[in-house]
Amino acid sequence: MVDGVFELRLGYVNVHVVVTDDGVVLIDTGLPGRSPLIERGLKGIGRALGEVTTILVTHHHADHVGSLADLRRRTGARVVAHAAEVPWIAGHIPPSPPVGRLAKLAARLVGTVETTKVDQLITTDGAEPLPGFTALHTPGHTRGHVSYLLDRAGGILFAGDAAGSRRGKVSGPPHMFTADPARAGQSLARLADLEFDHAVFGHGRAVSGLAVEAFRRAVAG
Repeated sequence: MVDGVFELRLGYVNVHVVVTDDGVVLIDTGLPGRSPLIERGLKGIGRALGEVTTILVTHHHADHVGSLADLRRRTGARVVAHAAEVPWIAGHIPPSPPVGRLAKLAARLVGTVETTKVDQLITTDGAEPLPGFTALHTPGHTRGHVSYLLDRAGGILFAGDAAGSRRGKVSGPPHMFTADPARAGQSLARLADLEFDHAVFGHGRAVSGLAVEAFRRAVAG
């Protein structure tokens, strides 16, 4: 992506890696069983799993926290997530049973997600969980969804599932898997009011070169 920021494409889900002065930061962890692929991806950029110090979580869906427990255990990394996501990540609230044929098929393909502890809670919009990172509360897809803005290379937005991209065009999250589409639309508009040159997503290719303009076109259209 840019200096020190990498995208690992693990099937239909992206995991992002940021190299900092204090170690390696992961944004999300993909589906269950993806730790070996993440370890391989880190080796490909000259880094080791043991260098991971922090895992920033965008939201609790299985394709984003599927390997979280294993990676936390193997690296000792600090897990950061919004307080509203913790009941699912930590297992206090079981996943909702899938409704509909497509959702049931997706659940079978994903498998079981191991629960884990969250070490640092995000409770306020605009919090700084790490130097250079701003946590933006972008609810809608889930109640506690968080996007992260990194102050580097003109601004890099880690949108998670607050937005997606296809062929360079940005859109909101799919309604089928979004808890509150109206709030998701408001969150997309909120991101479009920011300033950033690059955007990466949980699903879809990155957008670079005044990327916020793609968000503004999505909101306007």
